[in-house]
Amino acid sequence: MSVKSEDRPSRDSRDVESQGPPPLPRLDTEILVAVQAEEDAHIGVKKVEAAERHLCKLLKLSLVSLLRQRLPKTFALNAAKISVAVGKPVIAKSADVSSRGMSFLGVLIFYVIGYIVIASAKNVGTIAGGIIIYAVGYTGLQLLTQIIIADITTLKWRGLVSSLISTPFLINAFVGANISTYILDHAGWRWGYGMFAILVPAALAPLIITLLWAEHKAKKIGIVDSHISPVVARMESEPVSLGQRLWRLAGQLDVVGLILLAAAVSLILLPLTLSETAKGGWDNASMISMLVLGVVILFVFGIWDLRYASRPVIAARFVRNRSVIGASFIGFFDFVSFYLTYTYLYSFIIVVQDWSLVDSTYFIYTQSVALTFFGIVAGFILRYTQRYKWTLVVGLCIRLIGVGLMIHSRGAKGSAAELVWTQLLQGMGGGISAVTIQVGAQASVTHSDVAMVTAVVLLLTEIGGALGTAIAGAIWTNTMPDNLAKYLPFLNSTEIATLYGDITAAAANPRGDPTREGVIMAYDETMKIMVILATCVSVIPIFLALIMPNWYLGDKQNAVDNADLAGNLEGEEDEYQVDDVAGDGVERR
Repeated sequence: MSVKSEDRPSRDSRDVESQGPPPLPRLDTEILVAVQAEEDAHIGVKKVEAAERHLCKLLKLSLVSLLRQRLPKTFALNAAKISVAVGKPVIAKSADVSSRGMSFLGVLIFYVIGYIVIASAKNVGTIAGGIIIYAVGYTGLQLLTQIIIADITTLKWRGLVSSLISTPFLINAFVGANISTYILDHAGWRWGYGMFAILVPAALAPLIITLLWAEHKAKKIGIVDSHISPVVARMESEPVSLGQRLWRLAGQLDVVGLILLAAAVSLILLPLTLSETAKGGWDNASMISMLVLGVVILFVFGIWDLRYASRPVIAARFVRNRSVIGASFIGFFDFVSFYLTYTYLYSFIIVVQDWSLVDSTYFIYTQSVALTFFGIVAGFILRYTQRYKWTLVVGLCIRLIGVGLMIHSRGAKGSAAELVWTQLLQGMGGGISAVTIQVGAQASVTHSDVAMVTAVVLLLTEIGGALGTAIAGAIWTNTMPDNLAKYLPFLNSTEIATLYGDITAAAANPRGDPTREGVIMAYDETMKIMVILATCVSVIPIFLALIMPNWYLGDKQNAVDNADLAGNLEGEEDEYQVDDVAGDGVERR
């Protein structure tokens, strides 16, 4: 794998600036357009690099940490999940083209409007619309948090900082339910949503104001403009119509590519999601048609982005980058595996175990708490080892063991200790891998590509989660009714349908009752299919991790050039970095 010179951000503008403004060269139109697109697409990066020179790092880190402390967990519609996935590249593009501060402000508006709509809704349709609007804002805050962290941290600290912002969950997992119950009892569910339309803007205001102030200050004293070449400065000074500006923006955002990607993902995932409720299920011709059409459009998207798009969503250099591809598909398969075991885990535990609802809820949170805690541990490991690859491999192996143990200890046959250990091991491995794949992907690209690479990794991860949920739903729908009929031959079809659709009815009878034991056997057999499939899928990420270069996590913004956090270049590229990008994976440091 090689990296061509045109695939790397140009530093010619900085060389020209240091020598004084030369006469404007005579360039043909194609070259001018290419230069303009490159500069415009990365102006957001230049602004945040300039802002770095005017901000105290401790102040910025403390402000960034506010982002997730007040974000509630919600279950969005399948349509919202798909929109969230394909919306990530749009948000990343806007952060590059405009600025981080303006992008934060934009997604915050979506977030607030979404919660206002939900809190004031008078029907289910309005609530669904509010969830979709909120989801765009939430995913924007999630993505931009990671982008800002990549902007303001060096590689050796990035994993630790990105994991520390999730620490509030360690508390929320245990007190969140009590707080929610109190609000529902005393203020009502509308205020339970509406209060976040007030709290989140208040928490984010210091960060957004500081970012916008720093960007304005940097531009005012000329730091941003000093990074723009005379060619681009001359082009920007020329009058441009609104239509031309919109056309240029559409090209920079790759609107065609985003539409194709959204259509492809939607058409592939919708049949998997709707098969259990659609008339005739998979015998319905529309299910197969949507799936086939989605695959075709996905192929068209690949051709468009790799051959024709001027600023593609997924650039060719990303496809050739082993770190980006490895991290993206590790996230994809890891989330497929996770949702195969997690989607019906709560209802499964309620039926097969005689635990209280509180204990069952704590069990469900076990994996998430472990994921958060060991993500922080992984951050410390990366800080002091300054390598990520073998930490990633170990994490994925631990997760595989946790998933595999569920084949034997998935509920009906396992003790409480075995069940908890399966979740602890999965959380341990998942937390380690989540931190390391993101750092590995971000280390492999220059600062100008960090936002899009982060979006691509999270995009495929989101799609993997949606696919895992859809597959789990398909398995449950197509096997559970038959298993109930198999183990409960003394019940009629109406009673079986009631047990299938109502978890409380399934768990109402005591252990030892023939109906309860038959339901447990049916649940157990259905869950076994999901767990075996999840175990097989969990093997794939380990092989993907082995092909990723083991980047040195030093005091730079990334591992492929010698730029610091403010974009200043220090010396020439290290030899090991060039070789890693080229694909031979040789480590010289």
